[in-house]
Amino acid sequence: MKNIIAVFVFLSALHAQSQTGFPRSRPDKVLTKKIEELVKDFKGDYGIFVRHLKSGKTVEINADTLFPTASMIKVPIMTGVFDKVEKGKLKYDSLLMYRDSLFYDGEDIVGTLKDSGRIVLSKVVMLMITTSDNTGSLWCQHLAGTGTRINEIMAKNGFQFTRVNSRTPGRESMRSQYGWGVTTPREMAELVVRIREGKMISPWASERMYRNLARIYWDGEALSEIPPYIHAASKQGAVNRSRSEVVLVNAPSGDYVFCVITKNQHDESWIPENEGYVLLRNVSRTLWQYFEPTSRWKAMPESMKYH
Repeated sequence: MKNIIAVFVFLSALHAQSQTGFPRSRPDKVLTKKIEELVKDFKGDYGIFVRHLKSGKTVEINADTLFPTASMIKVPIMTGVFDKVEKGKLKYDSLLMYRDSLFYDGEDIVGTLKDSGRIVLSKVVMLMITTSDNTGSLWCQHLAGTGTRINEIMAKNGFQFTRVNSRTPGRESMRSQYGWGVTTPREMAELVVRIREGKMISPWASERMYRNLARIYWDGEALSEIPPYIHAASKQGAVNRSRSEVVLVNAPSGDYVFCVITKNQHDESWIPENEGYVLLRNVSRTLWQYFEPTSRWKAMPESMKYH
């Protein structure tokens, strides 16, 4: 009887995995307690997902709760662009013409181009990810076939909740609640894993996307707690009451991925000591020290990071 029950549980787990496309959970109780200690006094809502790819061990704290993506939505947008490239509808090295009508107010590089200025598509995509250029991102969203097409790609690949809301018909109510995009910590982390494994759009497209994700200008939060000589792919997001980051670390002991997202933060400041930023750094530091306990590298002290 016990053997029959064990087989049933195993088959149920496989079925659940096949439905979501995500590996089944193997909670790490020790690491979970360490992470729970970091969030016990956090003022706001938070979600955290961690998976060590080699061992399969996970940490899941509100991992399937909906959160705003902020600029992390630029990862799905990038997949939409590469879907068009893979289908031959766009050329990654094509020369585009910028028009003033594309301008979106903010500290962007693409938005500083003169009307009728020329820029290569690959540079627009790079700036969207590397510097989180909003003008370039909205341009890429349009080129990808708008949020409607990007959302179709997400659904087709098993991502049930990750969606573009902005400028997407039928998503108005979700936009009012979550902003540009919506996701869960698990889905955003697993999207980057798919890219890492060459399984998003195509092996070639995944490789190019992963290279873009490893060229991040904004490295003062989670990335600051990982040695500079360790390869990592990431994307950040921030709006007034939310801070987020997804990171896949190519660590010596094996790759690990994590995503931390907050919402309804009491702290809406834009200083390094913002409670959300502090959480991103603390989680990243804890994971590095846990998965790489023999590492002698120490992150720069907080007091020295922003001087």
